[in-house]
Parts: sequence; C-alpha cells; structure tokens
Amino acid sequence: MNVSNDKVLRIGMAGLGVVGQGVWKHLDSHRGPLEERLGARLELYCAAVRDPSRARAVEIRPDQFRRDPVEVATDAEVDLFCELMGGTDVALKATLAALEAGKMVVTANKALICEHGEAIFAAAARNDARLYFEASVAGGIPIIKALREGLVANRFPLIYGILNGTCNYILTRMEAERQGFETIVADARRLGYVEADEALDLDGWDAAHKAVILAYLAHGHWFSLDEMPVRGIREVTLDDMDWADRLGYRIKLVAMVRRDFKTDKVFCCVEPMLLRKDLVLAKVDGVYNGVSVLGDVVGESIYIGRGAGQDATASAVISDIVDAAIDRLHGVPAFMPTFVSGRVAFAPLDEVRRAYYLRLSVVDRPGVLAEVSTITARHGVSIESVLQTPGREEDRAHLVLTTHESSEKQVRDVVADLREDRAVLDPPLVLPMPDLNGR
Repeated sequence: MNVSNDKVLRIGMAGLGVVGQGVWKHLDSHRGPLEERLGARLELYCAAVRDPSRARAVEIRPDQFRRDPVEVATDAEVDLFCELMGGTDVALKATLAALEAGKMVVTANKALICEHGEAIFAAAARNDARLYFEASVAGGIPIIKALREGLVANRFPLIYGILNGTCNYILTRMEAERQGFETIVADARRLGYVEADEALDLDGWDAAHKAVILAYLAHGHWFSLDEMPVRGIREVTLDDMDWADRLGYRIKLVAMVRRDFKTDKVFCCVEPMLLRKDLVLAKVDGVYNGVSVLGDVVGESIYIGRGAGQDATASAVISDIVDAAIDRLHGVPAFMPTFVSGRVAFAPLDEVRRAYYLRLSVVDRPGVLAEVSTITARHGVSIESVLQTPGREEDRAHLVLTTHESSEKQVRDVVADLREDRAVLDPPLVLPMPDLNGR
C-alpha cells in the first residue's frame, strides 16, 4: 500500500518516562511498516515534559518539547493525544481537554481510568471523541480488546487474574529461593520493579485499579475502590507457602470480578489467594500476568504475557495508536458499548461465599484447638482440615485450618473473636481458597 502524504496522524505525547520513551522509540523504529499498512504517515509531533534538558534514551528535537500537557492536548495540529505521565490530577485535566476538543486519546493510566472513568467516557461521548486504553490493564496482554470485541457474544460470570507483575515476581522468588519477603523486596527495588509509591504494588492498589476497569468492561458499572476488599502480599510468609503446597495450592495475588446473574450482584476484590496447582494461572510466575475470562458462550479463555515494563506497555500503546489511526482514516463506527444487563450492585459480605485458609500462631497447650473450634462454630464456619506444627519459639505452635464454604462476613467475625482470644498470639492470616469453576 502506498503511503499518502495527504494522510497524516500527528501524535502529541504527555510524559516521556520509561513507557513514553518506549513508545517514542518503537514508533520511530517501526514507522515504515506501520505506515505501509495504514497508507498514511504517523508523525511524532511533540511531547510535554517537566524537564526538557534531562538525558533521555530517545532523540527529540528541541522544538518538539512542550512544558504544559494541556497545551499539547488542545494544540490544533495534534490529532491524537497520548497520555503517559501518570497521576490523576494534571492527567485528568489534559485528558478531558483533549476529549473536549474532539481528539482521540490514548492512555496507559489505570488509576486515571479507575477513578475518573465515568467522567472521561461521558466527555468522549459528548464530544464524539474516542478513548483507547488497552495498556491500562495487564501490559502487553490485549485483554481489553478481547472483552470489548473478541468475546462480545458472552456474558462474564467470572474474570480473575494476576495483574501485578511486581507482586508475582516477589512471590515467585520467595517460593523458589526460600528467601523472606523483605529480602526479595529489596532486590525488586534495586531492579526498579517496585513503584515509587510502594503501596500501589505491595498493598494491591495497582491491581485493584485494573480490576475496576475489568468490572466496567464486563458489566458496565463503575465500582468504587472503597467497596472492594483490597489486600497486598506483605503478610504472606514462607511458612504459608509451604502449608499451601502441602494442601495442593500456590499463593498468588489475585484480582477477581465475579457476577451472579440471578441476583445481578458483582463482587470485586484483590487479595492473596490459594490457587489449586492444576490451574493454569497458578503456574504463571515472575513478572508475567495472566487473566482467565469465563464466558457463558465460549467457556474459559486464558491470556498470559508480560504485564509491565517498557516494551510490553509500549506494545499496547502503539496498538491503540494504530487503532486510532484506522478510525481517523476510515471512519470506523464507535466502540461496541459495554455489556449491561439490568442494574448491578456490589455483593454484600454475607452473600460472598468461599472456602478459606486460616493461619494462627497460638499458645502450645492442650485445649487450644478446641477453643478455636468453638469460635468457628459460633459463627457457623465449618472446618475442613487442620495442620498443626510446632513454632520456632518455645510454647508456641502454628495452626492452619481450611474451611468449608463460608461467607466473608462469617469469617471476618471469626477473625475478630480470635484476635481477642488469649491463646492466639499474633493476628490471624486469612486467605481465600476460591472455587474458580464459575458456578
């Protein structure tokens, strides 16, 4: 296909950090083949940065630098605004400004979409603009396109996945190298895997942002992070990994979106969970992400790939840029709306039922197990199995219980009572052991 000089897509970027430089680099190096396929030119027009004098791994002319992202977003010469600066304040102003100007917008900003998605999508619809955000969830895995396009015939009772490569890397190395959490986290920091705001990775908030986006794509409703149980991996120990292994499980940080179509209740969470070893996602290790989507027509489909890093994220951003170019050149109709069936609501805790792993550090004396059993029975929680091992300190033992299916509320009430029991020495650790068959 010949490249027309009359057809040009001018790209204005905001942010030239790791991902921004990756997008600039790969767009520049792959421009020829992409332009041949599109029949049009892709022009890296300008980029807004805080410090133009800073050394970068890509070559940019001085006249291409801008200071103000909003200036780039509203520049009449810019056809596509690419927001890669992160954060939710300036990024929101610039994104809304670009959409109000009727521009196409590409973003990799999961926090922005999670926290302001409703306003952003409304602005896009109001101004006949387009928003592309494939890189906001699971890096190089095309999960958003799969949900919006490839699986459009389906309703989704269950979506779950490993959506944070940093936590998966830490858990994988802890298990393989028999090293504690703090040792591996220190290595992850040195390698640049941990966000400057460590809570985003280690406390589960990065994965929670992505879970909210997946819930919207699947069910057409924006849930608040305040509604969701969100926990990270700081409390997981090597002992927990060993006990999980004895039980036939591995521990992973899992984001889950489950919907009961009879009640139209949706439950979203991000927590360390015990996954059966025979599950494909239980075998996803290192910095890789994996997402399982259960559709009522297609059944289960699984997507695995690099979930973060310059190249994986740049790949997804460039995919969106090419989609935007096609839409601009050929007037492709708007995106298929998200799937909506009735009014959905967040499931109350007494309706969320799962089996659980419960780890206790207790006084090593006769009768403690009976005390614990009395507490679980009081709240209607049935114990399925018990592992008991001596503690590393004198007069201390570990109890590991697994429960039959119980409600989240019942288990929280059990934990509250255990915290008050004198025989329980440390705060209990509770991890879900979910049924992932979609029933």
